[in-house]
Amino acid sequence: MLLAFTKYHALGNDYIVINPKDLPVPLTTEQVKTLCHRNYGIGSDGILLGPLSAGHGRFGLKIYNPDGSEAEKSGNGLRIFSRWLWDNKLVGDGEFSIQTAGGLVRSTVLAGGATVQVEMGCVSFASDKIPVTGPGREVLNEPITVGGRAFSFCAATIGNPHCVLPLAEISSELAQEFGPLLEFHPYFPNRTNVQFMKVRDRANIQIEIWERGAGYTLASGSSSSAAAAVAHKLGLCDRRISVHMPGGVIAIDIGDDFAIRMTGGVTRVAEGIMAPEMMRQVLAG
Repeated sequence: MLLAFTKYHALGNDYIVINPKDLPVPLTTEQVKTLCHRNYGIGSDGILLGPLSAGHGRFGLKIYNPDGSEAEKSGNGLRIFSRWLWDNKLVGDGEFSIQTAGGLVRSTVLAGGATVQVEMGCVSFASDKIPVTGPGREVLNEPITVGGRAFSFCAATIGNPHCVLPLAEISSELAQEFGPLLEFHPYFPNRTNVQFMKVRDRANIQIEIWERGAGYTLASGSSSSAAAAVAHKLGLCDRRISVHMPGGVIAIDIGDDFAIRMTGGVTRVAEGIMAPEMMRQVLAG
């Protein structure tokens, strides 16, 4: 059996898209790890499996992290999957809906496929929804200590959990040192994505990202959404925010009830067929 795939990246955050009709068996954790491995597989930051049947949306989508775990939502993954649907003429230039484990979103493909806009849903800071341990509350400017360093953090969810740390200065080294410690901190029973955030001005923030199940990441749509929402919630930024990351810039518009509209680029990288030798190894996994 042959497995067809398409690879895209969204500001350096790359995903493999697989149509479930081309998949001879359901994916296992080990198979996902093999496919995503950059030495032994195709190499990616995750797998997008769709279109699937959807209870409410027009298309269903399952999102896998490279460690084999399932992500509730991925902003970059949603933009990539939206572009894949457009490339395969399953959608046109109008708005369409996608159902994820983290909720329903609405997408529109723009600029001949180069840009995708996604209505991501509403951000919540409520501890029981994120979740964060402790009494029910909005999690804003709370202390946390990891690796011998004290931080102040805010927590948010847009269908998946986020820990945002406002700081005067940030770096990739900081994210890679403290990101994994924060991801697995006992405060976060479902683990968490982590954003180290620097506010540049009222319309611009900069973030470094440690992504749950994926590690250090060049860009993230849900991280951009959460960090921008936190910056606005704290009164540091207005409603239209450009989020600067190592991989590029995502535009975030914040509406009523912290409804997020995310706009960013997508690039088609390659399409192909997995070699039979590799396919046998994946199925064996």
